[in-house]
Amino acid sequence: MKLHEHEAAEIFSTFGIRTPEGALCATTDESVLAAEKIGLPVVLKAQVLTGGRGLAGGVKMAGSYEEVRSGATSLLNSTLRGNRVGKILVVPRIDYYQELYLGITIDGFSGCPTIMASSRGGMNIEEVARLVPGEILSLQIDVERGLFAFEARKLLTEAGFPAKQIQDCADTVLRLYRVFQQYDALVAEINPLVVCSDEKLMALDAKLEIDDSSLFRTGRRLPGDRDRGASILERLGRETGVTYVELDGDIGIISSGAGLGMATMDIIGQRMQPANFLETGGGITEELLYNTMHLVLKKKGLRAVFINLYGGINPIHEGAKGIVRYLREHEVRIPVVAKALGNRQEETWDILCSGGVHVVTDVATESAVEKLIELLRQRNS
Repeated sequence: MKLHEHEAAEIFSTFGIRTPEGALCATTDESVLAAEKIGLPVVLKAQVLTGGRGLAGGVKMAGSYEEVRSGATSLLNSTLRGNRVGKILVVPRIDYYQELYLGITIDGFSGCPTIMASSRGGMNIEEVARLVPGEILSLQIDVERGLFAFEARKLLTEAGFPAKQIQDCADTVLRLYRVFQQYDALVAEINPLVVCSDEKLMALDAKLEIDDSSLFRTGRRLPGDRDRGASILERLGRETGVTYVELDGDIGIISSGAGLGMATMDIIGQRMQPANFLETGGGITEELLYNTMHLVLKKKGLRAVFINLYGGINPIHEGAKGIVRYLREHEVRIPVVAKALGNRQEETWDILCSGGVHVVTDVATESAVEKLIELLRQRNS
């Protein structure tokens, strides 16, 4: 579960990490009242579960009440990276002279928590990671042994953190790690952690993602909606009964298993851009594939649909009936390519072909992808 900034900041604050005192607002009038109470200048921050808000225009400075009103009006109910802005956080504008980065996540290779630190925090931390990865130092934590202050000081010193604040920064790392531990977090991040004009530290942003599997044992007050952050299509996917993850590409994918789906994404991703990840699981029916076609084709800008089914226990011939029924009832103008193997595969091929689906009988998914590329090339010529 991803938490909004204001929710994460509240938790960080209870662990002794200094954060700005702000107000959560759902209307323009509330924003102006909050600014009057806080005092100008203020910062308006869209509360959406996506990164890169600053670069996407989701953070606005306001030095007058008119600017508060116009900024709040433009942010509220707008869409930021596909997420509707329902609320904004109004916080005082803080004077600072240095931005730092602190984050803790699980290292996928070692399987242990890893602290990341950089003296080049701020909106461009992703660019720092891509262009000069050596500027971000990391330290793996032995969960049995724990984290010691001297280890944190050593990491931060090597990362170039300001000498005058090393002790305070190390203390912040220890507090952040306690948040990470006690909330069974996947990510706990402060970006930027700033050195204010009074030489004290403050977390100007807060990010916290909790492992869904551990929510039952957290024992703390948390938001109840586990679907938060999911797009409209991802929510529709849950209602349909399939696993759907929306991506930025334009090739829709339907697969009958997670591993097959990921392999399909990888192969398509070498030359095109997948629009989604989707796997049906083991309960294929005619109705499920009918609804799945409806789900995938709701994505705007789609150029093609690629179907990859394996009929071990799944009755793929029943699923094929749903696909064809959908195509006959709707005007689908983009190519639909399918590879379907396994139980009753010949019957499945016949059904799909009868609906105008381009069926590839080769075992290799690469062959079906080549067919897709050929069809798209013909359409563009």
